[in-house]
Amino acid sequence: SPGFLHSNSTSHTWPFSAIAELIDNAYDPDVAARQLFIDMEKIGETQCLTFTDNGAGMTPDKLHKMLSFGFCEKVEINGHKPVGHYGNGFKSGSMRLGKDAMVFTKNGKFMIVGFLSQTYLKSIQAETVIVPIVPFDTADILCLRTIDSDPSLEAITKYSIFKSKQELMEQFEKIPRKGTRIIIYNIRRTSDGRPEFDFSDDKDIRIPDDVIDEQAGKKFRRQDRRQDYSPECDYSLRAYCSILYLNPKMQIMLRGQKVKTFKIAKSLNNTEKDVYKPQWLPRPVKITFGFSPQKHHYGIMMYHRNRLIKGYERVGPQLKAGRQGLGVIGVIQCDFLQPTHNKQDFDYTKEYRSTIAALGQKLTDYWLQKKGNTRSLSPAAAMGSEEDEPAPSPDQLWVQCDNTECLKWRKLPEQWNNKKLPNKWYCHMNPDPNFRSCSVPEEAEDDPDEEIAGPSYDKSVKRQL
Repeated sequence: SPGFLHSNSTSHTWPFSAIAELIDNAYDPDVAARQLFIDMEKIGETQCLTFTDNGAGMTPDKLHKMLSFGFCEKVEINGHKPVGHYGNGFKSGSMRLGKDAMVFTKNGKFMIVGFLSQTYLKSIQAETVIVPIVPFDTADILCLRTIDSDPSLEAITKYSIFKSKQELMEQFEKIPRKGTRIIIYNIRRTSDGRPEFDFSDDKDIRIPDDVIDEQAGKKFRRQDRRQDYSPECDYSLRAYCSILYLNPKMQIMLRGQKVKTFKIAKSLNNTEKDVYKPQWLPRPVKITFGFSPQKHHYGIMMYHRNRLIKGYERVGPQLKAGRQGLGVIGVIQCDFLQPTHNKQDFDYTKEYRSTIAALGQKLTDYWLQKKGNTRSLSPAAAMGSEEDEPAPSPDQLWVQCDNTECLKWRKLPEQWNNKKLPNKWYCHMNPDPNFRSCSVPEEAEDDPDEEIAGPSYDKSVKRQL
């Protein structure tokens, strides 16, 4: 029933998780966009969230499956694994953000518009979910004759914010030769009538301090934060997008300005590797530990298929009063765990619990080796001594080429100062002559198929305690 569009969206208690679903759709290998533009736009008098990518676009059949329920054709392409596999991300994400969504897509041959709308279904008193879809031929911009095309075009121009074919064509002109543009309007509002998002920062989309989760009736930024301090990614979309992918490929432009994504596992100080090898896994899993350049941002970064599921998850000593574990980040790719449907947590299984316990122990090992036993310090003294220390610099500096045909990551020499980097950086600016061209492949990182024998550092301190 039409009510399912709303109930299906309620798994996203945190609004950025709904936005992440739409980012995933552009990132996934069947689309493989090199750029995604996210913005707040006024169309007429209507405030809209827009998502425009330059990916492969869709056929009429593929758009129909994306807007309908029960289809998923996402597969791995050239080692690029799709984030989602339920086929539900667009529906749940878009309907969480607003009541109505328009999808414009071009694949080089067709231009298609689709309309997923709670307002429309309510207006016509529909008993099932009806999705008007209209295909056009790119060559002559004529509406392709199908059984549904005329009534679908009539429904869109009557019930959407676009009242003519010409207005629809204007939206297609905002897409490159191929790509997709999603427009969400009737944006969700709080109980006192304000938009859920704060658009006052013209370079960001933020969640205000006092947004109320209407269902839970409580203040929230992100679910299940057990600490008082919330990292910026909980309420700043720009900060969240910067760490959304373990190895970022796609360039995200938020409100006209590039998001400076970074490889978090390559952006730590005093970096070491450890290994998690439970009996129920066929091969060991690598964990990267290091000190965060942002002292208050620490915990475990848990990724699945390159996508962040849980960020800054505090484990082991970080859950207790005292200094132990402060500032330490751990990074792990948990493809062996099952994410929940909203991709913001993992199923609470025996495997998940043992993973969290092991991460807590291994983080303790790392801390003892690097800092020694600071358990005796009082929390106040611990925080005081921590504040006195300067923020550590990353061991490595990686930068992404801004040529959208390249987007390769390059490692800069150790002496390079991060603050000297220009806003736009290209391979030809690389001080290393071996990687000074976009045609040169990326510098080899850790081989994902390499067997990891054990930790990269001596745990003798642990044995002595």
